[in-house]
Amino acid sequence: MKNIKSDKLSNLTATQIVEKIKNGEISCKSLVLHYISNIEKFKHKNAILEVFEDAIEQAEKIDLMQINGEKLPSLAGLPIIIKDNILYKGKICSCGSNFMKNFKAPYNATVIDKLLNAGVIILARSNMDEFAMGGSCENSAFGACLNAFDDKYVSGGSSGGSAVAVALDMCGAALGSDTGGSIRQPSAFNGLVGIKPTFGRVSRYGVVAYASSFDQVSPITKTVEDSALLLGVIAGKDLKDETSLENEVDDFPKEMKNNIKNLRIGILKEIKNLMNKTDYNEKYQAIIDWFKKQGAVISECSVPSYELALPVYYTLSSAEASSNLGRFDGIKYTNRAENADDMEQVYLKSRTEFLGKEVKRRIMFGNFVLSSGYYDAYYMKALKVRKLLKTQFDKIFEKFDVIISPTTFGEAFKLGEKVDKNPVEMYVEDMFTTIANVIGNPAISVPCGTGLNGLPLGLQIISNDLCESTLYNVADYFMKNYK
Repeated sequence: MKNIKSDKLSNLTATQIVEKIKNGEISCKSLVLHYISNIEKFKHKNAILEVFEDAIEQAEKIDLMQINGEKLPSLAGLPIIIKDNILYKGKICSCGSNFMKNFKAPYNATVIDKLLNAGVIILARSNMDEFAMGGSCENSAFGACLNAFDDKYVSGGSSGGSAVAVALDMCGAALGSDTGGSIRQPSAFNGLVGIKPTFGRVSRYGVVAYASSFDQVSPITKTVEDSALLLGVIAGKDLKDETSLENEVDDFPKEMKNNIKNLRIGILKEIKNLMNKTDYNEKYQAIIDWFKKQGAVISECSVPSYELALPVYYTLSSAEASSNLGRFDGIKYTNRAENADDMEQVYLKSRTEFLGKEVKRRIMFGNFVLSSGYYDAYYMKALKVRKLLKTQFDKIFEKFDVIISPTTFGEAFKLGEKVDKNPVEMYVEDMFTTIANVIGNPAISVPCGTGLNGLPLGLQIISNDLCESTLYNVADYFMKNYK
């Protein structure tokens, strides 16, 4: 096989990588070494927590298969990075927390098995907000992850490391998890494509739970085509996850028609009102006008309860987090505080020592809304509003194919600007993304230019349940044609 110049390996999309390895144009080992070099080059970004030692060995096996003319799996030789909350047998999975700092996964997550069966190289694990709780990747026990374009700004979270790794060409693609926007927001902040599929499209088995009725694993990629390619591999029913859906998985790349004529696009009145207060409003309106010129049919619509999605999300997700994180007690498989005299002291001292401020904050809030005297007033009421929001959006999607909105209020914000000074303001950053998790519908973020500081902005597209093909068609058309 020919020696490959590094410039031939730079900034390849996942789709290009798969094709070039299949055709023998590049070697998988050369590509892995190229990415490891970039990981070292951008070490200061703190996107990667660990490069897996066996990645080169995996790459060599793929190269040998290609040389011997063996049939290659569908994604053979594609190096990807996984978020630090996805179990990969024998590898550390710390969830960005000192509590799990040395925990080695005893088995593979279903998504890992599917990727390995497809010939993917699992290259490294990425930095994240501790237990996926945060919107800036500043809550990691291992230090903040910096924005791909400017070290003074946040990467977004909680899948910040995965996003920065893709943006700076440390891998062909990455996996993140999205509970309230944790894939879409860092994708927007770093100029990438990030999708949150329909709840249940992708198995959660082997993914450390934050909020079980919200979490979804999915890809962060350079292009829409790459996202479609990867989602098609990891989606599908899994008997180990009873919430996973039995619905047939479409051939997503083939569903992209590069045509949106007569597409019915809804513009939520509530979002327009929110955007009037931001610097992003002019660009958002220009995007709406562009869609009209492309032949889409655009109308305003309304979801009266829209602004309740954010408090519903934080009420329910915190309640679920307080339950899910009860297993982290300093006894079974996490680090344990020293000088504890009894079991109660082990619990108290271990959680006090090893959990970060944001995780403690959400556990306390979750315990409060589940406590006697407040359960009906907060938790049960939030469940009812969640059902109401789902009903209202179901009616919207009877008339519209997609709804478009900004992914965020604007560009990435500065490090330290919100995380310590005003946590509630940080929560408000999730205003546009949490709705898709609350109602369970698929949503995708695609790049749509830059803001006042020259940093990337994202456009969010939401569709009806199981309509990822529609999302991909619209998103792909937008990325290829919007100027």
